[in-house]
Amino acid sequence: MEEDRGFWHSKLKEASERNSSSKDANLEKWRKNTLKPWEDKTGYKPREFINSSAIEIKDVYTKNDLPEDQDKLLGLPGEYPFTRGVYPNMYRGKEWTMRMFSGFGTPEDTNARLKYLISHGETGLSIAFDMPTLYAYDCDNKRADGEIGKCGVNVSSLKDMEVIFDGIDLSKVTTSMTINAPAAVLTAMYFSIARRQGLSLDKIGGTVQADILKEYIAQKEWIYPPEAHIRIIRDMMIYCTENVPRWNYISISGYHIREAGSSAVQELAFTLADGFYYVEMGKNAGLDVDQFAPRLSFFFNSSINFFEEIAKMRAARRIWATALKEKYGAKTARAMMLRFHTQTSGYTLTWQQPHINIVRTAFEGLAAVLGGTQSLHTNSYDEAMALPSEEAVKVALRTQQIIAEETGVTDTVDPLAGSYYVEWLTNKIEEEAYRYFDKIESMGGILEAVKNGYIQREIASTSYRRQKRIEDGKEVMVGANKYVESDEQPINILRIPKEAQDRQIQRLNHVKATRDGKKVSESLARLRKAMEDPDTNIMPYLIEAVESYATLEEISNVGREVYGGWKEPIII
Repeated sequence: MEEDRGFWHSKLKEASERNSSSKDANLEKWRKNTLKPWEDKTGYKPREFINSSAIEIKDVYTKNDLPEDQDKLLGLPGEYPFTRGVYPNMYRGKEWTMRMFSGFGTPEDTNARLKYLISHGETGLSIAFDMPTLYAYDCDNKRADGEIGKCGVNVSSLKDMEVIFDGIDLSKVTTSMTINAPAAVLTAMYFSIARRQGLSLDKIGGTVQADILKEYIAQKEWIYPPEAHIRIIRDMMIYCTENVPRWNYISISGYHIREAGSSAVQELAFTLADGFYYVEMGKNAGLDVDQFAPRLSFFFNSSINFFEEIAKMRAARRIWATALKEKYGAKTARAMMLRFHTQTSGYTLTWQQPHINIVRTAFEGLAAVLGGTQSLHTNSYDEAMALPSEEAVKVALRTQQIIAEETGVTDTVDPLAGSYYVEWLTNKIEEEAYRYFDKIESMGGILEAVKNGYIQREIASTSYRRQKRIEDGKEVMVGANKYVESDEQPINILRIPKEAQDRQIQRLNHVKATRDGKKVSESLARLRKAMEDPDTNIMPYLIEAVESYATLEEISNVGREVYGGWKEPIII
């Protein structure tokens, strides 16, 4: 699917030449006459200053660290290349969506949590699903035993989705669903719920993650070989473009890439490379890039290195806009805008002294806002141990509300613009991302780089190096390897009782006993025929199957039989 071989190499060359700093005589004089005597006097011992991407940070930055065309690179808010934000007045006009990641136990549990968050000021829903659901197994499957509701809500059939959204008007909220391998099935269920509420599909809005490339890279939750999943995503893109105009059908996720151990640059580069693949896929399917590109959204991690995260998000917007315009021929500003959701880092949370996670999350949330996010989830302080308790999730939501309404950081657009350090770091991260794009392009594209294990090896190596730095004390994690307390007291955490699994199995048994078996069989047979024909869009057949109350596993097993499975290459 590669177009214009050499595009990324040319962008890398441009960035490298642009980022070559000129000598600053005044700065050298300062280092000699002011800094050095001060360091000698105070007994300063030189040490290494690097960020997660192994970028060395200098002591001071000046205008000589920036290229002559910096103002052009920066632009103005709401204008190409969108470095300063995708909307002209950003948070002065509208706050980001406070979209707390929710979902645990049974559908009843999750329904209650969603209503609780809405009552406390949440402005968008975000659903987490448990491991059986993510792997497309029903709750009565032997593989699901002990995992029901543990890391998200369990969904085995449309009946479960009916309970999750009971009493919630889908025309008044937008919903994000973090689901990938069976994303098309859960999307079909959501559309069915909307129709049961009497809503036409043009009245509902939301996002489904559906980023299967990220699964092969980081989270490892797939069902079929890559090509089969990609075909299903293509069908969902076409169906939603034609029928559900407010639905974002792929949330391209860097979050899980970062949680797997990548650096900020790797998260940015591999995530955008996935996104460019989906753009090429849409174009190859005959879709107009100006029509479908605005429906691609992104999901980034906001980790603890404050300025690195801000610079990463600013660079992401500029890279995306540049590629959509110059490589993929987008004509409209909306198609060039990179819009994204952010979640604060799970990797930085510690089970030691868990209450200090509130401080970490506050800084990470602030970085996301200063980076220009469109929606935000702030992690709860107890998430290193379990799904968040009601108390902890309220603190996490209040953290966002304090950032929005007390700190003043939303009073002006992109308040860090023009900072020598922030602009230099944004430019540097952009250059390093181009370096990865050039490498991936030389391999034949992101799919080939994933299938041969290159991306996975890069992340594994970075993760190992960082863990080694933490264990050697070169990187500090407060409470874990410094300022450690030996007499910590346990905190109350959310526990999912076994009764949740029992209730889910009972509901599933009831669904199977009361549904029309003939209707189920016929809908699955039609789905199989559609899956076997690469030119048939499977989405209408998925919707028919879920509305007949075929289960998630029954539907996915049709695909397992048609497409088979996949094993990733050995990477170490």
